[in-house]
Amino acid sequence: MPITIKNAQEIELMRIAGKILGRVHNEVKKELKAGMTTWDIDHIAEELIRSYGCIPSFLNYQGYPASVCVSVNSEVVHGIPSKYRIIQEGDIVSLDMGLIYKGYHSDAARTHGIGPISEEAAMLIERTKQSFFEGVQYAKAGNHLHQIGNAIGDYAEQFGYGVVRDLCGHGIGSHMHEEPEIPNYRKLRRGPLLREGMMLAIEPMINIGTYAVDWKPDGWTVVTQDGSLSAHYENTVLVTAEGPEILSLVEEE
Repeated sequence: MPITIKNAQEIELMRIAGKILGRVHNEVKKELKAGMTTWDIDHIAEELIRSYGCIPSFLNYQGYPASVCVSVNSEVVHGIPSKYRIIQEGDIVSLDMGLIYKGYHSDAARTHGIGPISEEAAMLIERTKQSFFEGVQYAKAGNHLHQIGNAIGDYAEQFGYGVVRDLCGHGIGSHMHEEPEIPNYRKLRRGPLLREGMMLAIEPMINIGTYAVDWKPDGWTVVTQDGSLSAHYENTVLVTAEGPEILSLVEEE
């Protein structure tokens, strides 16, 4: 599938989808506390998504059984919510979710600390978030795609972190996953030319240890190979001539 350029109507629908998803993330964050299950988080998020008249895009996607990927501590992404997985104080929890508004997708992820967390964990969360902003500044028409990943990787690796290589960001639109794939580490080639109207889901996944990951037997949950903590930060981004427009980032009320 070629990289699609969104027209004005599609962009407006995706702006709305992004804004709703940003609000859902903010509202779910307020509910997080020790003692709840990962299933509780999924239930809260799904109800919120549907309350805005949207469809949770992860639910049943290629067989995924929930609306939110809830990944705890050494889980990188795609953790399956469970009534038996209880969130503990000191955990870090990554929430990756998406929704469909009038046929168009938005996708975003955040990592949160539960109660007091270690300084090491707090720095990982903050630096993973900052790596996104280091990269997203290159989401401008006339630049090349791999400038985004180069900036993400260069920033994160200076702290000795492992930048996950087996998973990457992606284009987004009327499908959750579209071309192009967006690596989060330095590549030798420049990648495609960025043009106005491209929609990108940019999502660094950063480990305290090595970048190597494994898949759990459930076929979904990705974990760090060395058992180290991992954080995830993602937004849906519109490429414009002036620079990036981050659609799924909404100021907390």
